[in-house]
Amino acid sequence: MKRLWSPLTSARTWRKLWLWLAEGQKELGLDVTEAQLAAMRAHLDDVDLADIRRRETEIRHDVMAHIQSFGALCPEAKPILHWGATSAYVQDNGDLILMKESLGLVRKGLVNALDALARFARQWKDLPTLGYTHFQPAQPTTVGKRATLWAQDFLFDLEDVERLLATLPFRGVKGTTGTQASFHVLFKGDHGKVRKLDEIVTRKAGFAKTAGVSGQTISRKQDARVAAVLSGVAQSAAKFGNDVRLLQHLGEIEEPFEASQVGSSAMPFKRNPMRAERICGVARFAIAAAQNPAYTAATQWFERTLDDTSNRRLAVPELFLAIDGILQLVVNVAQGLVVHPKVVERNLRRELPFLVTETVLMEAVRAGGDRQDLHERIRVHARAAADRLKEGAPGNDLFERLRKDPAFAKVKDLLRDDADPRRYVGRAPEQVEEFLRAEVDPVLEARADLLGGVGEVSV
Repeated sequence: MKRLWSPLTSARTWRKLWLWLAEGQKELGLDVTEAQLAAMRAHLDDVDLADIRRRETEIRHDVMAHIQSFGALCPEAKPILHWGATSAYVQDNGDLILMKESLGLVRKGLVNALDALARFARQWKDLPTLGYTHFQPAQPTTVGKRATLWAQDFLFDLEDVERLLATLPFRGVKGTTGTQASFHVLFKGDHGKVRKLDEIVTRKAGFAKTAGVSGQTISRKQDARVAAVLSGVAQSAAKFGNDVRLLQHLGEIEEPFEASQVGSSAMPFKRNPMRAERICGVARFAIAAAQNPAYTAATQWFERTLDDTSNRRLAVPELFLAIDGILQLVVNVAQGLVVHPKVVERNLRRELPFLVTETVLMEAVRAGGDRQDLHERIRVHARAAADRLKEGAPGNDLFERLRKDPAFAKVKDLLRDDADPRRYVGRAPEQVEEFLRAEVDPVLEARADLLGGVGEVSV
């Protein structure tokens, strides 16, 4: 991602755009020679950034500085460089090419995150764990079922990224205010050739479609569309990171921690969830940064104003860099999650009697009891048991209290201290398998070529 958004890659991309423009113009009959094209091709990669910076400092125009530097390398092509184009031809089209390639890297990261979470979910689909709503104990779920919630969010993001890749339009060859007037002149009023040039350059750039209309720039809504999708990735990652942090606090699940890793400079015993914390911190930056292109889109004037360029040179690359780093961390954490089943079971059993009361209530009513009376009795007994736990009691005595209450005599078989938590997870294990088989596995199988090689976490 850093390579894609480097000044060197940007300069080389601009040179390709100038070459494609000239190739299209020659193909359609303009006075461009094969020798000029050959000269341009010979110097696509040997970019002298220092020379370009020197020229820009002198003339205060970035695109002209690039044109001068490129023209100095291939003087025979200098007369037709940038013929009929405006600065946005290389700036906007170049950024669109980089955004498309960057979205491909984001897609790869999402596929690998899905793969890691699917493996984790399948491995732990049957392990009952305490479910939470409001971060208060609720019905049991399973460790694997919880992981499918993380996976589903990233699956939504992958769908959004792929939809964007399929529909993102190229600016193409549109001229100074988007009217293609300069090219209309070059082709002596031949509308068909002007349209054909637009199509040729769009195809050479690897895009399926060109924008039907534009001002001088492509609509800044395109940046905002991309930013919204990247913000979605950051949101999913932050949810995953926050859950891991909370679970590590509970002692149930931990992020990877190497044998020689230091958790704290002051407290040698610490095992801070620093990777999950970093995911959340960078995600917060990305979510905030994604608002920037929306403001830029909202404040464009007519065919174009110039406050967009300085802003988006920061906003767009930094957003992609942030998302790339986030996904590397997500994959690293998801691949190395450590589960502590004994702690999971201990935390669940402490709360299990409370969680079973819904089943007890339903079955006691079925056995002939009064629902409202039974509800009140359970509430009183549960409050008493909870107060006892808060005072330091080693175990939950709710079942014992209910067994002594005659109103629950007919459902005593449910009030067992050794109750199997698997009886209370509903269809969680089946949901895991059904979700993975129906929605995740086909996606991973179709994108197997993207698995692996996401990157290492070095700090």
